[in-house]
Amino acid sequence: MAKPATTVAASPAIEAQTPDKELGPVFKLAAGPAKWADERLGLAALGRKNLRKVFPDHWSFLLGEVALYSFIICLLTGVFLTIWFKPSMAEIEYEGSYQLLRGLHMSEAYASTLNLSFDIRGGLLMRQMHHWGAMLFIAAMLAHSLRIFFTGAFRKPREINWLLGVGLLSIGLIEGFAGYSLPDDLLSGTGLRFVDGLIRSIPLIGTWAEFFVFGSEYPGELIVPRLYMAHILLIPAVILGLIAAHLALVVYHKHTQYPGPGRNDGNVVGYPLYPVYMAKAGGFFFIVFGVITLMGALLQINPVWTYGPYNPAQVTAGSQPDWYMGFVEGAIRIMPNWEWHIGGTTWSWNVAIPGLGLMGLMFGLMAAYPFIERWVTGDTGEHHVLDRPRNQPTRTAFGVAAMTCYGLFWIGGGNDIVATQLNVSLNAVTYVLRVLVFVGPVLAFLITKRICIGLQRADEERLLHGSESGIIERNPSGSYSERHLAISADEAYTLTQHHEVPALVGAPESDEVSAGEQRNEQLRRRATRFYFIDTLRKPTRAELEDATAHQAHGNGHELNEHSNGHVLEDGHSNGTGHSNGTGHSNGTGQSNGNGHVDGNGHHVIGSGAERGASDRH
Repeated sequence: MAKPATTVAASPAIEAQTPDKELGPVFKLAAGPAKWADERLGLAALGRKNLRKVFPDHWSFLLGEVALYSFIICLLTGVFLTIWFKPSMAEIEYEGSYQLLRGLHMSEAYASTLNLSFDIRGGLLMRQMHHWGAMLFIAAMLAHSLRIFFTGAFRKPREINWLLGVGLLSIGLIEGFAGYSLPDDLLSGTGLRFVDGLIRSIPLIGTWAEFFVFGSEYPGELIVPRLYMAHILLIPAVILGLIAAHLALVVYHKHTQYPGPGRNDGNVVGYPLYPVYMAKAGGFFFIVFGVITLMGALLQINPVWTYGPYNPAQVTAGSQPDWYMGFVEGAIRIMPNWEWHIGGTTWSWNVAIPGLGLMGLMFGLMAAYPFIERWVTGDTGEHHVLDRPRNQPTRTAFGVAAMTCYGLFWIGGGNDIVATQLNVSLNAVTYVLRVLVFVGPVLAFLITKRICIGLQRADEERLLHGSESGIIERNPSGSYSERHLAISADEAYTLTQHHEVPALVGAPESDEVSAGEQRNEQLRRRATRFYFIDTLRKPTRAELEDATAHQAHGNGHELNEHSNGHVLEDGHSNGTGHSNGTGHSNGTGQSNGNGHVDGNGHHVIGSGAERGASDRH
């Protein structure tokens, strides 16, 4: 019979040990060069800090990435095209495979473009990918700029980055036009004739500037080689430098983020660059690459063989530039024929004002706006949390008005197409657009501002009354009410996180400042009233606490003929408005205890310091 096993009362504790991790053959091979580079460049410390940098997550942040990836695709496809394109205006007889043009005299640039399209394997795909990539590059930059404008991402400390973005957008237009003009077909030559007219419209020096650019009287024999040099070398180098500076400042300033719980100007809530964002960015690059490849394969663009070689004596019927230059052409098409004839010279204001003046005005206002708004608000603090567009109704209205004006000019660039498609008079289209470019932006401004204020009122309704439940109840007296549900603390925080800027009354006269400074301050105060007089103030902490207590007791929002709202114990009434003990009224107006009420019924206070800390939460 087997004996039972012996047992012990206690045993010594054994510390758990993890075996050393063995590096794979690839890492072993890379360890030596990596150590050599780190000892000389300090890459480990630099990578350890930046690879863990946190970036917020939102779909609108992908607009900038689309622009970056589109530019990279343009560089890659451009290298392929450079190998076979011949930037020469020397005249030859075409003997390629496209039978309809065989025997015609054309430039080497146009002939090489035809060869790329029909004789070089993959050449047409690369041409169309390059063209679609350029269009998407500019479109993504424009959309990215609009996102930054409407959310206030241009505020301190990002004014320089905004200027870099404006520079990228303007130079991108020049780069796109230079590449568009290289094939020397009839359509691109028509665009060059358009630019020739812009150059000659420059007062006093127009003729000399034309000879400087073209080397002789238009079209000359040098413009294609010069555009080619600028398109593949000079302008891409400038764009790469601006992109590098732009991204460096994004990393240095940290990325902006949308308002939300746990987010403030002192932190960033998101995911680290490695491994999360590196994996997402890599995947998104291939998505953009795939979409542009599909567009190049399936969607025809710029079929130069249907236009024929350029001939200065001809023009393509219904010719249109690429979309990003349409607004300039539209402005010139609808401009009245204003010219001066002084001392044997012609001053073509009908070209210079809508052409050169419009582009200068557009990019000048874009560059100046951050500094204009900073002067109006007097805000010198740093901002890393974005605005919701509804909380800045005047800025949002300005943006929509500018978009409306741009769109109307853009339609003007195709006024002949509009006239033929709608079967109306070309002159009628032109006259209507002349009026709409002034009336349309004003209407867009007013409508957008009222929509933003309406959205602010909807936010206030959710804060003070909760969200609608859809449950209607009838009480014994016969009146009806809807049961409301309290919103979450996170949503309430998001709705009240924005900064408030007061609308200032006129400054009192003082002998301590100069007359010029007084005029400047009075102008700034009038600007604050224009910007913020209609903006609803955020509910105070006391109002929010009363609303929460009211909802906790299960009281609904009464709906009867005598009241459109409910009454709080501190005098807050929302029947036709609301008021509190300090004299705040929002029925037809708002007022604080020592402030003023304007004709639109909103509060105006003397200065930001006059608003007590008790009104904030």
